[in-house]
Amino acid sequence: MIKNTSKKSEDQQSNWYLYLVREKNNALYCGITTDVQRRFEQHKAGTGAKALKGKTPLILAFSCFVGSRSTASQVEYQIKKLNKKVKERLVIDQPDNLIDYLANYKLLKCEE
Repeated sequence: MIKNTSKKSEDQQSNWYLYLVREKNNALYCGITTDVQRRFEQHKAGTGAKALKGKTPLILAFSCFVGSRSTASQVEYQIKKLNKKVKERLVIDQPDNLIDYLANYKLLKCEE
């Protein structure tokens, strides 16, 4: 029997993670993947994102399950718009639910 590889299974489509990698200059790189450890190893080997080439050593500072590819892309966009101070707070807090965490951040920001 031939498997249809043109479409991924429902599980593969909804198992996306957001991660933050700390560079040697202390900058935080944000990305999404279905396999955080595999992607981090690619970054360390220099075969991941161009933005991280030559910036070793790298540290995986944060990762969190976010759901579908679409949701992961939206959350990644939101994280990339945050300033460094807020991203550092995210790394310190290590929230389990990133979507709720970002929603609370926006509410707090509006109240200021």
